[in-house]
Amino acid sequence: MSPIPTGRVIGEGDRCRLVLTRTFQAPVREVWAAVTEDARLARWIGTFTGDPASGEVTFQMTAEDGAPAQQVEIRECTPPHALRVGIHAGSERWLLDLELAEADGVTTLTFSQPGLDPAAAENVGPGWEYYLDRLVAAETGGEPAAVDFERDYYPAMRDHYQRQASALSPQA
Repeated sequence: MSPIPTGRVIGEGDRCRLVLTRTFQAPVREVWAAVTEDARLARWIGTFTGDPASGEVTFQMTAEDGAPAQQVEIRECTPPHALRVGIHAGSERWLLDLELAEADGVTTLTFSQPGLDPAAAENVGPGWEYYLDRLVAAETGGEPAAVDFERDYYPAMRDHYQRQASALSPQA
């Protein structure tokens, strides 16, 4: 069964915010480790070099072949509840925000990408669905490599995000 897209596209002026959530039957500190510790990140998305305490690291995506290294600015790091970064890839800068909250042994991860061009949501949304599902697989004993982007995420989820982004624009 193919995954169902869960993300939302929220208008913010002429830009938008992409928002996705995932839940984990795990304490918040475990999920925090999965999104901040190099060895845990390597299982589902990539690795980093450098000292996070310096406010900047270099990130190397390992979930995609040939992806260039990216400079990552750590905008906020409040363990184990908030991580906000800016990723520099060529001339582009993406803001990524992760918030974690635990209730009754269940941790909810809310991922958002503010400042996104609404026209990009149809491509970016399926990508983050894919990476977050790889995270879920890594943290629940599954195999992240079994999560198939081309079969289940893109273009299968494109219309979901395209409809939401189109709803933000005034109709002609």
